[in-house]
Amino acid sequence: MNIFLAQTKPMLGNTEKNLGKMVEVIQKEIDKGTEIVVFPELSLTGYLLEEMVYDVAIEKVPEILMELSKKISIIFGAVELGEDLYHYNTAFYLEDGEVKHKHRKVYLPTYGLFDEGRYFKDGDTIRAFDTKFGRVGMLICEDVFHQSSSYVLGQDGAHTIFVITNSPTRFTNKGLEIGELWESICKTTSVSNTCFTVMVNRVGVEDGVSFWGGSLAVSPSGDTIKRLEYFNEDGANISINKREVAKVRFASGSSKNEKIDLVLNELRRIKKSR
Repeated sequence: MNIFLAQTKPMLGNTEKNLGKMVEVIQKEIDKGTEIVVFPELSLTGYLLEEMVYDVAIEKVPEILMELSKKISIIFGAVELGEDLYHYNTAFYLEDGEVKHKHRKVYLPTYGLFDEGRYFKDGDTIRAFDTKFGRVGMLICEDVFHQSSSYVLGQDGAHTIFVITNSPTRFTNKGLEIGELWESICKTTSVSNTCFTVMVNRVGVEDGVSFWGGSLAVSPSGDTIKRLEYFNEDGANISINKREVAKVRFASGSSKNEKIDLVLNELRRIKKSR
């Protein structure tokens, strides 16, 4: 599949302008023959919303995105007002004019500059799903820092894991260490699950908080296929092939030999001991 990594700069709370920018990107990619376009976490709304969460939430995906998805598959993030009338940080996968799948962020960071648990309800499922390009999965930012998230998707048959993020800039005495950390996590996700990992982060500044970009794609063997610029809006097409997954799985056999029953038994033991 031919994928476009859309490293955009959403405007905080301005869903109209953000949607317009997304549509512009999507239409260009349709003209190029791209098959999937991937936007960052909360690409429709911006990130540091706080009380604006209530105002920008959607119950239905904008009709123009549904219509465009008849020509190209679309992954994007938005605030979703759920059927239970709580708000979720949600990733949507649109295909052939339908919402093929949605993933509600499970692990809501509520520490440091993060306060997601105050405004969002956490999701309670992590599942792979079938598309016309094969079986894939989606995670949102903090989700991928929990090994169990990608493990579940890998065991559920995903050959590609899409991770959409809003990762803020954090410098240390080693420089932009967060960029190297994310690349390490994506490589670990790919190698341990013998799958492709596609991470799309945003750029821009909100209330003094900057976002560093650096979106990337990693192969099942752990090689970085592409990495986008730091701090600038950017985009790039990558092509991935399921046969590469099959080749790595044939060579290693680690996923094939996974002992799920053992894992379940040990987790039950650990849970009981706590």
